[in-house]
Amino acid sequence: MPKDIEPRLLRAFTAVADELHFTRAATRLYVAQQALSRDIRRLERELGAELFVRTTRQVTLTAEGQRLLPYARRVLEAQEELMAAFGGGRAGAGAGAGRPLVVDVSAPVSTGSAVLAEARGRVAPDVELVAHFHSGLTGAAAELLAGRLDVSFGRVGGLDPAVLARLEHQLIRYERMAVVLREDHPLAGLPEVPLEALAGETLYAAAGNAATAEWTDLAAQLFAGRGIVMAEPFPQIEGVEEFTRVVAKRRWSVLASSVFIAMPGAVLCPLTDPVPLSPVSLVWRRGLRHPGLDALREAAAALGAAEGWLATPPGAWLPSPEAEEVADAGKAGEESLTAPRARG
Repeated sequence: MPKDIEPRLLRAFTAVADELHFTRAATRLYVAQQALSRDIRRLERELGAELFVRTTRQVTLTAEGQRLLPYARRVLEAQEELMAAFGGGRAGAGAGAGRPLVVDVSAPVSTGSAVLAEARGRVAPDVELVAHFHSGLTGAAAELLAGRLDVSFGRVGGLDPAVLARLEHQLIRYERMAVVLREDHPLAGLPEVPLEALAGETLYAAAGNAATAEWTDLAAQLFAGRGIVMAEPFPQIEGVEEFTRVVAKRRWSVLASSVFIAMPGAVLCPLTDPVPLSPVSLVWRRGLRHPGLDALREAAAALGAAEGWLATPPGAWLPSPEAEEVADAGKAGEESLTAPRARG
């Protein structure tokens, strides 16, 4: 067993282990496939173990490969944390400021899209921010940890704590929640829809879509005790056109954010009494260093300050655990104001 193994070799190994495909892994790492194959062979020689079974049809991990994988992940995570602590760039083959930053903004109309547009005006011409469109943070988090995404947006309160521990995040906005109603719906003419007016209504809230579990969890909390029924689970709907088609065909009312796509034949009505809010955070893989990430964080802070993104109206509703976190922060602030001050 060698005393030292280059992190680059472990990064090549984890990429192939995640993708189970050499071409996709090479694309993900921005290296040539031949170079990736060479690194895997070198790692196998240094470990004295075969890590993959390769055939013309598939790539699978051997028992030794499965045994190595958790160790490799821990080493790479520790290295990225070290680089972040000492101000270094993101480690890895083809990584760094010249590497495009892959940013999941969820949808073309979203808080993430607004932040991305602002950030693109703040970076140098050679810094590339590439938009992807995933439907929820739960699904995007898996892509972040696998290295297929760098940054995403969404509600972190609904994530598995073990997953969240491997990510970093910055709360950037409380989005006001709304309901999408058909134009002929009895409530569609109201400027705001009281929550109590939705008692007995059935609303679609992405139940059945594992990628948006954090949104369905928020909806379940909001509907509880109010007589609002959640629509039955439905397969994941991909793309704006397909979502619009399915909603129109099934004549659904939809729980939404006030930052939402325009839908023909439907109206978007803000909810009130109380005003429910959806917390949105900017989320990235722990240890990531990139000028594009810096620009995104700066853009989110600037937009938030200019547009009051973190303001909460009196009596606003927040889901758990975010509501408890806000309450705890408020108590801490009150205690600091009322604590005796030492006299000089």
